[in-house]
Amino acid sequence: MSVRSNELNRNPLKAVDPELFSTITAERKRQQDNLIMIASENLVSRAVLEAQGSVLTNKYAEGYAGARYYGGCVNVDRAENLACQRAREIFEAEHVNVQPHSGTSANMAVFLAVLKPGDPILGMDLSHGGHLTHGSKVNISGRYYSSFSYKVEPGSCLLSLEEVRKTALKVRPKLLIAGASSYPRLVDYEGFAAIAREVGAIFLVDMAHTAGLTAGGVHPNPVLYADIVTATTHKTFRGPRGGMIFSRQQYAEAIDKAVFPGLQGGPLMHVIAAKAVAFKEAQLPGYAAYQEKVLANAAALAEALSSLGFTIVTGGTDTHLVLVDLRNKNISGMDAEKMLENVGIIVNKNVIPYDPKGANAPSGIRLGSPTLTSRGMMPSQMQEIAVLIEETLAGQSKSGHLDAIRRRVDNICLEYPAY
Repeated sequence: MSVRSNELNRNPLKAVDPELFSTITAERKRQQDNLIMIASENLVSRAVLEAQGSVLTNKYAEGYAGARYYGGCVNVDRAENLACQRAREIFEAEHVNVQPHSGTSANMAVFLAVLKPGDPILGMDLSHGGHLTHGSKVNISGRYYSSFSYKVEPGSCLLSLEEVRKTALKVRPKLLIAGASSYPRLVDYEGFAAIAREVGAIFLVDMAHTAGLTAGGVHPNPVLYADIVTATTHKTFRGPRGGMIFSRQQYAEAIDKAVFPGLQGGPLMHVIAAKAVAFKEAQLPGYAAYQEKVLANAAALAEALSSLGFTIVTGGTDTHLVLVDLRNKNISGMDAEKMLENVGIIVNKNVIPYDPKGANAPSGIRLGSPTLTSRGMMPSQMQEIAVLIEETLAGQSKSGHLDAIRRRVDNICLEYPAY
């Protein structure tokens, strides 16, 4: 056997594509050597990685289990059935579709299933914490449908159900959407459901950010209140990147047809298998404790930053994310993101409600606890990291000072490995 054949057997990716191999190696190192605080990111288990990198990637399987358009689907049928069964059990759902490629795909499928172009929809304003797919004018949801939005209250930055109700009574949406991407507080799903009934709307909850918290039993379950619920399988859930849709049985057929053949062709069976693994992990002892730690770490981070003079939007958090208003620190969200990345703390710039600078130069940053929690960190580490954030932003022009912070970040990363 040649030297190249030995290398191919030992490490095929390195042998076939050394450039991409080095890129993946560099990304693995980046994830290890930095404190990742992006609220929508997490670390999957090795079991999830193995499933997603499996031979199921070779199988084309248009359709659904038991009704495929291709032969040879016995094993992928089993994988998808396992994923659906586990997801239904976790969320007490009547129906689930695990084929959507992303949370956005899931939302688009719901729109296709229950709306016609031009129908009115009502969701949370993007600049107040909502999501692009909840009716933003730059998104298909705001271009193909008549989109309206509700906002948070000035001052408190909290949702007011009465204001949502007033807006809903005015616009009479066909679809009322609850859920957010940068709102750190609990959403009253039962209250939203009552508004939807009052105005005759279908009630959709997008729990992309909080699905893992719900699966762990530390966050309300919107499946019990909504007609339809969309979610991602990454973020707090700690599974592969992908989407899923839960619904009452009356919407099941329409949603399945909207996903396939309405929007997608062959499902990603290797990703669905990885979703099944993540659902299995969510049913194992220890998952609820992990989600409790996610909440505890976010709360500790918010409290520590507040004690250091940072303005925490809404005054705290009930979830995994913390939204920080940096105006009193005289630094923009964009500059803060860059400064923190230079010392190994990865966050994202983010608009705050009623942001005077807008989305292109936002006044805030969004922080999340899932990845650090997956690495085993606890509230004491959140307190230390809050200090590092404060020292970084306060000493942004002192290179020696920043070098010292980078070394302290390195020590934390070594103590709590990503894998």
